[in-house]
Amino acid sequence: MALPEAWSIKTRAHQCALTETKFEDQQEFYTAIFPDPESSGYLRMDFSIEAWEDRPEELMKPFSFWKNTYEVALHEEKQEVVTKESAEELLSRLIEEDQEHTENARYILAVMLERKKLLKETDKQQTPNGILRIYEHKKNGEIYIVLDPNIPLDQVEQVQKEVSELLDGDKKEEEEEEEEEEEAPEKDNNSEKTDDTDTPAEIESPEKTEEDNATDSNSETE
Repeated sequence: MALPEAWSIKTRAHQCALTETKFEDQQEFYTAIFPDPESSGYLRMDFSIEAWEDRPEELMKPFSFWKNTYEVALHEEKQEVVTKESAEELLSRLIEEDQEHTENARYILAVMLERKKLLKETDKQQTPNGILRIYEHKKNGEIYIVLDPNIPLDQVEQVQKEVSELLDGDKKEEEEEEEEEEEAPEKDNNSEKTDDTDTPAEIESPEKTEEDNATDSNSETE
């Protein structure tokens, strides 16, 4: 069963949600996920240690929370993330679309990225729909909420195959687009050549007519 509402992936904040004090590099803080009172989704909030411990009683009970360490993002790290985007982007897209038939693929992708040490599982929560596993990106702090579909062992290989086909499909589309871009200039050049060959034919036609007229005039004079 799909999540009640598509979970929009949220990256970590750069300041405390209560005090609005900016986090410093290597500062510990708390990340918490709350039920969204305005929808059936969730809200992410980040708190300094002091603000979390002294949080007001009227603050709703969190669905999940864990301690984090704030790290200033480096340009090199961002570039590294971009180069490894295939599986991450696919997981993000499938989570945003939140279609029930992709639940198995989402879970396999999350486990695969966890094994590559790009994601870490921060928590899991039992819900009426099953276990929700909460993953966090180690570098940019983005959160992925994935339903554990409890895939039977005899179906794991088939799901892995489906994930591979999805990843290969994205690569094939990129290759096809690149091929189309490469072919486009060749088509334009061919079009220009065609125009050049047509022009002489149009020019020759009047010249032949003048010769024919000259021949006819000589015939009349004789």
